[in-house]
Amino acid sequence: MMSEHWIPIAIFLPVVGGILIPLIGFCRARSREIYLMAVVLATSVLTTGLLVAPPADSVSVVRITNTIDVAFYVDGLGSVFGVLVAFLWPLATLYAFEYMAGERRQNAFFAYYTITYGLTLGIAFSANLITLYLFCELLTLVTLPLITHTRTKAAYVAGVKYLVYFVAGATAAFVGIILFYVNGGGLDFVPGGLAAGTAVLSPQVIGASFLLMFFGFGAKAAVFPVQDWLPSAGVAPTPVTALLHAVAVVKSGVFAIARFTYYSFGTAPLEGTPAQKIALSFAIFTITYGAIMAWKEVHFKRRLAYSTLSNLSYMIFGILLLTPAGLVAGLLHMLFHGIMKITLFFVAGAVACQSGLHYVTDLRGYGRRMPRTFAVFTAASLSLMGVAPFCGFMSKWYLAQAALAHGGRYAYLGLAAILVAAVFTAIYLLTIVIRAYFPGKSCEPAGRPDAGDPGRYMQIPLGIFALAMVLLFVFAMPVAEWIRSGVAGTFL
Repeated sequence: MMSEHWIPIAIFLPVVGGILIPLIGFCRARSREIYLMAVVLATSVLTTGLLVAPPADSVSVVRITNTIDVAFYVDGLGSVFGVLVAFLWPLATLYAFEYMAGERRQNAFFAYYTITYGLTLGIAFSANLITLYLFCELLTLVTLPLITHTRTKAAYVAGVKYLVYFVAGATAAFVGIILFYVNGGGLDFVPGGLAAGTAVLSPQVIGASFLLMFFGFGAKAAVFPVQDWLPSAGVAPTPVTALLHAVAVVKSGVFAIARFTYYSFGTAPLEGTPAQKIALSFAIFTITYGAIMAWKEVHFKRRLAYSTLSNLSYMIFGILLLTPAGLVAGLLHMLFHGIMKITLFFVAGAVACQSGLHYVTDLRGYGRRMPRTFAVFTAASLSLMGVAPFCGFMSKWYLAQAALAHGGRYAYLGLAAILVAAVFTAIYLLTIVIRAYFPGKSCEPAGRPDAGDPGRYMQIPLGIFALAMVLLFVFAMPVAEWIRSGVAGTFL
């Protein structure tokens, strides 16, 4: 068992490491790459150690008042998010080395990129609502320069939209936390939430504070109607959008919803309430809305962004069923979707780098020009559609089982939304695959004439992710059991 003092070291190592990048002022790309990979790998190794042998106690790093502090701990729920972050970040950093080659302001880019790693871990290991809130808002501030990195008009427009949505969400979440706290709710995360303590809150306070937090943190999870920032953020460099959509920002929103639902409120005070039904209704609508918008979208990265929007609400739907099966299914899809979606975005980035193309209508014949890249894209597409033998099949299977076991009206509506979204998912992904492999006899591929598969820094992560999607299908049951045992204490 590791000491609890290793938790802040794992969190602040990439933060400090990122801050030092512009201070050192790397002039040679090779030196910066060695430094960055050392920081990122050290962080992932420390995080893995914390997940394998979690400390028994929490650790407070800043005492704000007698009852409010910034504190961290490692539990089953945080471990699910933490393992996703620790696995994806080194591979995303490797990919970014090749993608950003030749770009300007690389020291600044990689500084913010690395700091984001630490802040995301801070969210995963938050021990109370205040810590979760502070690190979510710090994540907003640090990722904003990544959104606007290209300094184009579209980037600045996306940055303003990003900031407006998240400031509004932060305000709503903060009001919800204050309302919850002043009426007797605790700030510390406790398995079972209110059911584990002696505080008794009125149904009106519980409903109002829950919905304020749901839509406040839900802005990061792109729940309708606070979702419009997500497609716009696609103007950022692909290593940024991939992490935004796979783990850092959007999964922080989903994780926050799971955290305060089960560890601040608890299932009993929310089960069957109007607050649960309202939140479920918006999640169910977002599942279908995102899939339909992805089908209509022709820009490659924006299509994937709308797909993310839909899949995030798959997770929220499972979480809000307030059952053990629903929570496990939602977290399993959070884990598996992170790998599937970062793969799809990395393919889109590789296509843009190699060919200069950004629209799916231009990809005819690219299955032959970029065979390895589009083989991985096809595998990731089948996985996201829910086709065996890829991990997306298993997470959707668990979601369907959880909905059928619940049996309520909203569970069936959610299952119907997932089935409808699955049809649209097949359409908006397979049309790309078909264009790539069956362009037509007279088709001349668009883009640069020398376009081909990218270099090894891009191909290595894509190959590892393709293998991971198959392995996670094979070992989905042990992964689900690991999640179930980690969150078992939340149901009192």
